[in-house]
Amino acid sequence: MSLSSPITAAPPVLSFAALNSAPHEFYKELRPVFPFVQREDGAFLVLRAHDVEKLVSDPRTRQIETELLRARGIASGPVLELVSNSLLFSNGDAHHRRRRPLSRSFAFRMMEGLRPNVRILAEELVASKRGAGEMRLRDEYAAVIPAATIAAILGIPRDDIPLFTSMAYRVSKILTTSWTQEDLPDIEAATRDLSSYVAGLIDDRRKRPRGDFLSDYVASVDQAAEMSPVEAVMQIASVVLGGSDTTRAAIAIMVGLLLERQDCLWRALRYRPAMVAAAVAEALRFEPPVASIPRLAIEDINLDGHVIPRGSPVLLSTMSGLRDPAVFIDPDQFNLTRPLGKWHPVFGGGEHRCLG
Repeated sequence: MSLSSPITAAPPVLSFAALNSAPHEFYKELRPVFPFVQREDGAFLVLRAHDVEKLVSDPRTRQIETELLRARGIASGPVLELVSNSLLFSNGDAHHRRRRPLSRSFAFRMMEGLRPNVRILAEELVASKRGAGEMRLRDEYAAVIPAATIAAILGIPRDDIPLFTSMAYRVSKILTTSWTQEDLPDIEAATRDLSSYVAGLIDDRRKRPRGDFLSDYVASVDQAAEMSPVEAVMQIASVVLGGSDTTRAAIAIMVGLLLERQDCLWRALRYRPAMVAAAVAEALRFEPPVASIPRLAIEDINLDGHVIPRGSPVLLSTMSGLRDPAVFIDPDQFNLTRPLGKWHPVFGGGEHRCLG
Protein backbone atom coordinates (compact mmCIF):
# COMPACT_ATOMS: atom_id res chain seq x y z
CA MET A 1 0.00 0.00 0.00
CA SER A 2 1.31 3.45 -0.87
CA LEU A 3 -0.11 6.63 0.64
CA SER A 4 0.13 10.10 -0.84
CA SER A 5 -1.11 13.64 -0.09
CA PRO A 6 -0.57 13.30 3.68
CA ILE A 7 -1.98 16.76 4.44
CA THR A 8 -5.07 16.99 2.27
CA ALA A 9 -6.16 13.39 1.81
CA ALA A 10 -8.98 12.09 3.98
CA PRO A 11 -8.19 9.12 6.22
CA PRO A 12 -8.95 5.91 4.31
CA VAL A 13 -11.82 3.53 4.97
CA LEU A 14 -10.36 0.05 5.44
CA SER A 15 -12.04 -3.33 5.27
CA PHE A 16 -11.79 -5.89 8.07
CA ALA A 17 -9.94 -8.18 5.64
CA ALA A 18 -7.29 -5.52 5.00
CA LEU A 19 -6.80 -4.72 8.67
CA ASN A 20 -6.66 -8.37 9.69
CA SER A 21 -4.27 -9.47 6.96
CA ALA A 22 -1.16 -7.66 8.27
CA PRO A 23 -2.24 -5.08 10.86
CA HIS A 24 1.23 -4.00 12.00
CA GLU A 25 2.33 -3.30 8.45
CA PHE A 26 -0.77 -1.20 7.82
CA TYR A 27 -0.34 0.72 11.07
CA LYS A 28 3.35 1.38 10.40
CA GLU A 29 2.54 2.98 7.06
CA LEU A 30 -0.63 4.77 8.15
CA ARG A 31 0.53 6.25 11.50
CA PRO A 32 2.86 8.94 10.10
CA VAL A 33 0.20 10.07 7.62
CA PHE A 34 -3.13 9.88 9.45
CA PRO A 35 -4.07 10.06 13.15
CA PHE A 36 -6.90 7.59 12.50
CA VAL A 37 -8.55 5.48 9.83
CA GLN A 38 -12.16 4.41 9.48
CA ARG A 39 -13.26 0.79 9.42
CA GLU A 40 -15.91 -0.43 7.03
CA ASP A 41 -18.42 -0.61 9.93
CA GLY A 42 -18.03 3.15 10.54
CA ALA A 43 -15.84 2.97 13.67
CA PHE A 44 -12.79 5.25 13.79
CA LEU A 45 -9.51 3.54 14.69
CA VAL A 46 -7.10 5.92 16.44
CA LEU A 47 -3.48 4.99 15.70
CA ARG A 48 -0.99 7.18 17.57
CA ALA A 49 0.15 6.46 21.12
CA HIS A 50 -0.29 9.99 22.46
CA ASP A 51 -3.84 10.21 21.06
CA VAL A 52 -4.72 6.78 22.46
CA GLU A 53 -3.41 7.76 25.90
CA LYS A 54 -5.26 11.08 25.87
CA LEU A 55 -8.61 9.92 24.52
CA VAL A 56 -9.00 7.02 26.98
CA SER A 57 -9.97 9.63 29.59
CA ASP A 58 -10.84 12.62 27.38
CA PRO A 59 -14.21 14.18 28.37
CA ARG A 60 -15.09 14.39 24.68
CA THR A 61 -15.48 10.61 24.77
CA ARG A 62 -17.32 8.20 27.02
CA GLN A 63 -17.54 4.47 27.45
CA ILE A 64 -19.75 2.79 24.87
CA GLU A 65 -22.87 1.49 26.61
CA THR A 66 -25.47 -0.44 24.60
CA GLU A 67 -25.01 1.40 21.30
CA LEU A 68 -23.06 -1.34 19.52
CA LEU A 69 -25.47 -4.08 20.60
CA ARG A 70 -28.50 -2.06 19.51
CA ALA A 71 -26.80 -1.31 16.18
CA ARG A 72 -26.58 -5.08 15.67
CA GLY A 73 -30.28 -5.54 16.41
CA ILE A 74 -30.16 -6.62 20.08
CA ALA A 75 -32.93 -4.66 21.81
CA SER A 76 -33.77 -7.06 24.64
CA GLY A 77 -32.74 -10.33 26.26
CA PRO A 78 -30.02 -11.56 28.64
CA VAL A 79 -27.07 -10.08 26.73
CA LEU A 80 -28.59 -6.61 26.73
CA GLU A 81 -29.44 -7.02 30.43
CA LEU A 82 -25.81 -7.89 31.17
CA VAL A 83 -24.37 -4.96 29.21
CA SER A 84 -26.98 -2.51 30.54
CA ASN A 85 -26.12 -3.34 34.14
CA SER A 86 -22.35 -3.88 33.94
CA LEU A 87 -19.65 -1.48 35.09
CA LEU A 88 -17.75 -2.42 31.91
CA PHE A 89 -20.33 -0.54 29.81
CA SER A 90 -21.40 2.34 32.06
CA ASN A 91 -20.43 5.93 32.78
CA GLY A 92 -20.60 8.55 35.50
CA ASP A 93 -22.50 7.80 38.68
CA ALA A 94 -23.67 4.37 37.49
CA HIS A 95 -20.09 3.30 36.84
CA HIS A 96 -18.81 4.61 40.20
CA ARG A 97 -21.65 2.96 42.07
CA ARG A 98 -21.05 -0.39 40.39
CA ARG A 99 -17.25 -0.30 40.69
CA ARG A 100 -16.96 0.78 44.34
CA PRO A 101 -17.71 -2.57 46.04
CA LEU A 102 -15.38 -4.39 43.66
CA SER A 103 -12.58 -1.88 44.21
CA ARG A 104 -12.84 -2.42 47.95
CA SER A 105 -12.73 -6.20 47.60
CA PHE A 106 -10.00 -6.37 44.94
CA ALA A 107 -7.29 -5.44 47.41
CA PHE A 108 -3.59 -5.66 46.56
CA ARG A 109 -3.21 -8.17 49.39
CA MET A 110 -5.71 -10.50 47.73
CA MET A 111 -3.94 -10.23 44.37
CA GLU A 112 -0.56 -11.03 45.94
CA GLY A 113 -2.11 -13.95 47.82
CA LEU A 114 -3.26 -15.49 44.52
CA ARG A 115 0.21 -15.61 42.96
CA PRO A 116 1.50 -18.78 44.71
CA ASN A 117 -1.73 -20.62 43.90
CA VAL A 118 -1.53 -19.64 40.23
CA ARG A 119 2.07 -20.89 40.07
CA ILE A 120 1.06 -24.21 41.62
CA LEU A 121 -1.83 -24.54 39.16
CA ALA A 122 0.46 -23.82 36.19
CA GLU A 123 2.97 -26.42 37.37
CA GLU A 124 0.24 -29.01 37.93
CA LEU A 125 -1.19 -28.47 34.44
CA VAL A 126 2.22 -29.02 32.84
CA ALA A 127 2.98 -32.04 35.05
CA SER A 128 -0.33 -33.66 34.15
CA LYS A 129 0.62 -33.65 30.45
CA ARG A 130 4.34 -34.32 30.73
CA GLY A 131 3.99 -38.04 30.07
CA ALA A 132 1.71 -37.45 27.08
CA GLY A 133 4.43 -35.56 25.25
CA GLU A 134 2.21 -32.69 24.15
CA MET A 135 -0.33 -30.17 25.43
CA ARG A 136 -3.00 -28.13 23.67
CA LEU A 137 -1.70 -24.73 24.72
CA ARG A 138 -4.88 -22.72 24.44
CA ASP A 139 -7.50 -25.16 25.73
CA GLU A 140 -5.51 -27.23 28.24
CA TYR A 141 -3.33 -24.50 29.71
CA ALA A 142 -4.07 -20.88 28.73
CA ALA A 143 -7.85 -21.27 29.15
CA VAL A 144 -7.67 -23.20 32.41
CA ILE A 145 -5.48 -20.80 34.39
CA PRO A 146 -7.76 -17.71 34.33
CA ALA A 147 -10.97 -19.72 34.70
CA ALA A 148 -9.65 -21.71 37.66
CA THR A 149 -8.21 -18.56 39.26
CA ILE A 150 -11.50 -16.67 38.99
CA ALA A 151 -13.30 -19.74 40.27
CA ALA A 152 -10.98 -19.72 43.29
CA ILE A 153 -11.66 -16.02 43.90
CA LEU A 154 -15.41 -16.69 43.81
CA GLY A 155 -15.17 -19.85 45.91
CA ILE A 156 -16.65 -22.07 43.20
CA PRO A 157 -16.56 -25.80 44.00
CA ARG A 158 -13.89 -27.68 42.04
CA ASP A 159 -16.52 -29.96 40.46
CA ASP A 160 -18.25 -26.88 38.99
CA ILE A 161 -15.14 -25.47 37.31
CA PRO A 162 -15.68 -27.17 33.89
CA LEU A 163 -19.25 -25.85 33.74
CA PHE A 164 -18.16 -22.41 34.92
CA THR A 165 -15.32 -22.32 32.36
CA SER A 166 -17.66 -23.22 29.51
CA MET A 167 -20.12 -20.49 30.47
CA ALA A 168 -17.38 -17.87 30.86
CA TYR A 169 -15.85 -18.39 27.41
CA ARG A 170 -19.18 -18.70 25.63
CA VAL A 171 -20.39 -15.40 27.12
CA SER A 172 -17.05 -13.65 26.53
CA LYS A 173 -17.63 -13.76 22.76
CA ILE A 174 -19.93 -10.78 23.19
CA LEU A 175 -16.92 -8.61 24.08
CA THR A 176 -15.44 -9.20 20.62
CA THR A 177 -16.51 -8.03 17.17
CA SER A 178 -16.21 -11.51 15.69
CA TRP A 179 -19.53 -13.00 16.81
CA THR A 180 -22.28 -13.54 14.26
CA GLN A 181 -26.05 -13.78 14.46
CA GLU A 182 -25.64 -17.55 14.36
CA ASP A 183 -23.58 -17.35 17.58
CA LEU A 184 -26.14 -15.23 19.42
CA PRO A 185 -28.52 -17.98 20.69
CA ASP A 186 -25.65 -19.82 22.37
CA ILE A 187 -24.21 -16.58 23.82
CA GLU A 188 -27.62 -15.65 25.22
CA ALA A 189 -28.16 -19.12 26.71
CA ALA A 190 -24.71 -19.01 28.34
CA THR A 191 -25.36 -15.48 29.64
CA ARG A 192 -28.62 -16.62 31.20
CA ASP A 193 -26.91 -19.63 32.79
CA LEU A 194 -23.95 -17.59 34.09
CA SER A 195 -26.24 -14.95 35.60
CA SER A 196 -28.29 -17.62 37.35
CA TYR A 197 -25.15 -19.34 38.63
CA VAL A 198 -23.70 -16.08 40.01
CA ALA A 199 -27.03 -15.21 41.64
CA GLY A 200 -26.85 -18.54 43.46
CA LEU A 201 -23.31 -17.81 44.68
CA ILE A 202 -24.36 -14.40 45.99
CA ASP A 203 -27.39 -15.84 47.75
CA ASP A 204 -25.18 -18.50 49.38
CA ARG A 205 -22.68 -15.90 50.70
CA ARG A 206 -25.48 -13.73 51.99
CA LYS A 207 -26.78 -16.66 54.04
CA ARG A 208 -23.38 -18.19 54.89
CA PRO A 209 -20.50 -15.64 54.78
CA ARG A 210 -17.04 -17.19 54.54
CA GLY A 211 -14.72 -14.22 54.94
CA ASP A 212 -13.66 -14.46 51.29
CA PHE A 213 -13.79 -12.05 48.35
CA LEU A 214 -17.41 -12.77 47.44
CA SER A 215 -18.57 -12.51 51.07
CA ASP A 216 -16.85 -9.10 51.34
CA TYR A 217 -18.44 -8.01 48.07
CA VAL A 218 -21.94 -9.03 49.18
CA ALA A 219 -21.47 -7.27 52.52
CA SER A 220 -20.33 -4.08 50.74
CA VAL A 221 -23.27 -4.20 48.34
CA ASP A 222 -25.79 -4.75 51.12
CA GLN A 223 -24.29 -2.04 53.33
CA ALA A 224 -24.22 0.59 50.58
CA ALA A 225 -27.68 -0.37 49.27
CA GLU A 226 -26.86 1.40 45.98
CA MET A 227 -27.34 -1.46 43.52
CA SER A 228 -30.30 -3.51 42.41
CA PRO A 229 -30.13 -7.32 42.70
CA VAL A 230 -29.55 -7.53 38.95
CA GLU A 231 -26.66 -5.05 39.12
CA ALA A 232 -25.07 -6.98 42.00
CA VAL A 233 -25.08 -10.13 39.89
CA MET A 234 -23.82 -8.44 36.72
CA GLN A 235 -20.74 -6.93 38.38
CA ILE A 236 -19.53 -10.42 39.31
CA ALA A 237 -20.38 -11.62 35.80
CA SER A 238 -18.28 -8.68 34.55
CA VAL A 239 -15.31 -9.84 36.64
CA VAL A 240 -15.65 -13.26 35.03
CA LEU A 241 -15.77 -11.78 31.52
CA GLY A 242 -13.04 -9.21 32.05
CA GLY A 243 -10.54 -11.74 33.34
CA SER A 244 -11.18 -14.83 31.22
CA ASP A 245 -10.68 -14.39 27.49
CA THR A 246 -8.10 -11.57 27.73
CA THR A 247 -5.87 -13.64 30.03
CA ARG A 248 -6.28 -16.77 27.91
CA ALA A 249 -5.22 -14.81 24.83
CA ALA A 250 -2.29 -13.15 26.62
CA ILE A 251 -0.86 -16.48 27.80
CA ALA A 252 -1.15 -18.10 24.38
CA ILE A 253 0.33 -15.08 22.60
CA MET A 254 3.25 -14.78 25.00
CA VAL A 255 4.21 -18.45 24.77
CA GLY A 256 4.06 -18.20 20.99
CA LEU A 257 6.29 -15.11 20.96
CA LEU A 258 8.86 -16.78 23.20
CA LEU A 259 8.86 -20.02 21.23
CA GLU A 260 9.57 -18.02 18.08
CA ARG A 261 12.67 -16.76 19.89
CA GLN A 262 13.85 -19.98 21.52
CA ASP A 263 17.56 -19.43 20.94
CA CYS A 264 17.72 -15.96 22.47
CA LEU A 265 14.84 -15.75 24.97
CA TRP A 266 13.18 -19.06 25.85
CA ARG A 267 16.38 -20.65 27.14
CA ALA A 268 17.49 -17.42 28.82
CA LEU A 269 14.25 -17.22 30.81
CA ARG A 270 14.65 -20.81 31.99
CA TYR A 271 17.89 -19.83 33.71
CA ARG A 272 16.91 -16.26 34.66
CA PRO A 273 13.37 -16.46 36.09
CA ALA A 274 13.72 -12.91 37.41
CA MET A 275 13.27 -11.79 33.77
CA VAL A 276 9.84 -13.41 33.44
CA ALA A 277 8.00 -10.24 34.57
CA ALA A 278 9.81 -8.24 31.87
CA ALA A 279 8.89 -10.88 29.29
CA VAL A 280 5.22 -10.65 30.28
CA ALA A 281 5.24 -6.85 30.06
CA GLU A 282 6.98 -6.84 26.68
CA ALA A 283 4.67 -9.52 25.25
CA LEU A 284 1.64 -7.45 26.31
CA ARG A 285 3.14 -4.47 24.47
CA PHE A 286 4.34 -6.35 21.40
CA GLU A 287 1.07 -8.24 20.75
CA PRO A 288 -1.62 -6.94 23.13
CA PRO A 289 -4.50 -9.34 23.81
CA VAL A 290 -6.88 -6.36 23.74
CA ALA A 291 -6.32 -4.78 20.33
CA SER A 292 -8.35 -1.64 20.99
CA ILE A 293 -10.32 0.22 23.66
CA PRO A 294 -13.83 1.27 22.54
CA ARG A 295 -15.17 4.76 23.29
CA LEU A 296 -17.98 6.95 21.92
CA ALA A 297 -17.32 10.48 20.68
CA ILE A 298 -19.79 12.85 22.38
CA GLU A 299 -18.29 15.88 20.60
CA ASP A 300 -16.46 16.39 17.32
CA ILE A 301 -12.81 15.46 17.89
CA ASN A 302 -10.15 17.18 15.78
CA LEU A 303 -6.86 15.29 15.45
CA ASP A 304 -4.28 17.03 13.24
CA GLY A 305 -6.97 18.63 11.08
CA HIS A 306 -9.03 15.45 10.65
CA VAL A 307 -12.35 15.23 12.50
CA ILE A 308 -14.04 12.27 14.16
CA PRO A 309 -17.74 13.27 14.12
CA ARG A 310 -19.82 13.41 17.26
CA GLY A 311 -21.73 10.19 17.90
CA SER A 312 -19.10 7.97 16.23
CA PRO A 313 -17.65 4.81 17.78
CA VAL A 314 -13.95 5.37 18.49
CA LEU A 315 -11.49 2.48 18.84
CA LEU A 316 -8.25 3.44 20.58
CA SER A 317 -5.79 1.04 18.97
CA THR A 318 -3.46 -0.40 21.59
CA MET A 319 -2.04 -2.63 18.86
CA SER A 320 -0.91 0.44 16.91
CA GLY A 321 -0.15 2.74 19.86
CA LEU A 322 2.12 0.24 21.62
CA ARG A 323 4.28 0.04 18.46
CA ASP A 324 4.42 3.81 17.92
CA PRO A 325 8.08 4.89 17.45
CA ALA A 326 7.18 8.32 18.86
CA VAL A 327 7.01 6.60 22.28
CA PHE A 328 8.85 3.27 21.93
CA ILE A 329 12.41 2.99 20.61
CA ASP A 330 12.71 0.24 17.98
CA PRO A 331 9.07 -0.74 18.60
CA ASP A 332 9.19 -3.81 16.35
CA GLN A 333 11.95 -5.36 18.46
CA PHE A 334 11.00 -7.71 21.31
CA ASN A 335 13.17 -6.22 24.06
CA LEU A 336 13.18 -7.45 27.67
CA THR A 337 15.11 -4.40 28.88
CA ARG A 338 12.48 -1.94 27.65
CA PRO A 339 11.23 0.45 30.38
CA LEU A 340 7.42 0.61 30.41
CA GLY A 341 6.64 2.58 33.57
CA LYS A 342 4.59 1.64 36.61
CA TRP A 343 1.23 1.07 34.86
CA HIS A 344 1.14 -0.92 31.63
CA PRO A 345 -0.84 0.94 28.92
CA VAL A 346 -2.55 -2.29 27.78
CA PHE A 347 -4.74 -2.23 30.91
CA GLY A 348 -6.39 1.02 29.84
CA GLY A 349 -6.64 4.27 31.73
CA GLY A 350 -9.01 6.67 33.39
CA GLU A 351 -11.90 5.42 35.47
CA HIS A 352 -12.22 2.22 33.41
CA ARG A 353 -8.68 1.02 34.06
CA CYS A 354 -8.64 -2.75 34.62
CA LEU A 355 -9.53 -3.69 38.21
CA GLY A 356 -7.12 -6.62 38.46
